[in-house]
Amino acid sequence: SLIADKDLKTRVQQLWLAWTDESDAENLTDFYGQQRRAAREVFIAGEVFFRLRPRRPEDGLMVPLQLQMLPSEMLPLTRTEPLPSGNVIRQGIEFDRIGRRVAYHFLRRHPGDCTDPGLVGETVRVPATEIIHVIDPVESGQLRGVSRLAPAIVKLFLLDQYDDAELERKKIAAMYAMFVTSPAPADVIDVVPADDGSGDRIVEVQPGQVVPLEPGEQIQTSAPADVGGSYEPFEYRTLLQISAATGVPYAYLSNDMLKANYSNSRMALLEFRRRVEAWQHSVMVHQMCRVVWQRWLDVAVLSGALDIPGYERNRAGFVACSWLPPKWDWVDPLKDAKGEIEQIGAGLKSRTQALAERGFDAEQVDAEIAADRDREQRLGLTFGSDPSPLLLPPPTP
Repeated sequence: SLIADKDLKTRVQQLWLAWTDESDAENLTDFYGQQRRAAREVFIAGEVFFRLRPRRPEDGLMVPLQLQMLPSEMLPLTRTEPLPSGNVIRQGIEFDRIGRRVAYHFLRRHPGDCTDPGLVGETVRVPATEIIHVIDPVESGQLRGVSRLAPAIVKLFLLDQYDDAELERKKIAAMYAMFVTSPAPADVIDVVPADDGSGDRIVEVQPGQVVPLEPGEQIQTSAPADVGGSYEPFEYRTLLQISAATGVPYAYLSNDMLKANYSNSRMALLEFRRRVEAWQHSVMVHQMCRVVWQRWLDVAVLSGALDIPGYERNRAGFVACSWLPPKWDWVDPLKDAKGEIEQIGAGLKSRTQALAERGFDAEQVDAEIAADRDREQRLGLTFGSDPSPLLLPPPTP
């Protein structure tokens, strides 16, 4: 929060932190866990919906508001029709005459849930002001999301079939058995031949098994060509294509670090992080976090959970907020720390930002440091390193 009043800012942030544990309408996770689930849904399904659910005071929530996650299949793509009011429903989304989203027509039950006794195909109209639609559109005018796996789904399917076929070929090749042939019936060997009902004999082959054959029977097997050294290069090239299609670096897609070194891993990771950071700000922050924060603050004031004088006259000033995603870590934490200290010393980054990226509040950390210093002095404690901030000399006039 960017509220200037320190006492009010502290109260708002403490209430927000307490509410994040109650935000999930399903009580499965907290608000940050819902963000993780939303990111996963957008990557796999292309989109996800959240319904802002107001609650009653007797529900006992810190702020009477919760978020209900709705998967993309709850909004039917086939629902397209004009309405008598002049609005039109396109792919489950209702638009007014000038193209604004006014409502969403969700199914009452999940289409894949056969245990729910609700009516199949029955929809309910939910105003757009109660819905958060998280989507990463590929082109202008796109109404519904597209999975990031869509360009690679065929190759993933064929690669899975190829792996299964190669595993089965190796399994059959490992079935080393001996077959005993005789011109006379093999009565001395106690074997009961199996029959599949058509008169054909069935023999279950196990490694190291000795199988007697009937007189006149012979074994003929196919000899598929061994892929030899082409298996791994084929898998590698196919996974490279899947990596390019999904935008995930090969080493993290396949968990194969054998061909990775520090330089190429850093180069790939830097580019990947740029794309992720752009997605965090343009999708998660803009479409979800910002909307939830503004609605939460409105409900907190209206319900009496927060007393903010002049909120209605200066709402924009109170809802102003900075969203900082978690800090990216590198392999060497010592170099990371030195680099960040140099950035702070050069004025390229503030301590407030550095601490916020780690999930801490700068004012709270400063208060804890001051309390630690006071306690150390009273107890006569000294440490090997002095964590006190550097005092820079005043500038020369």
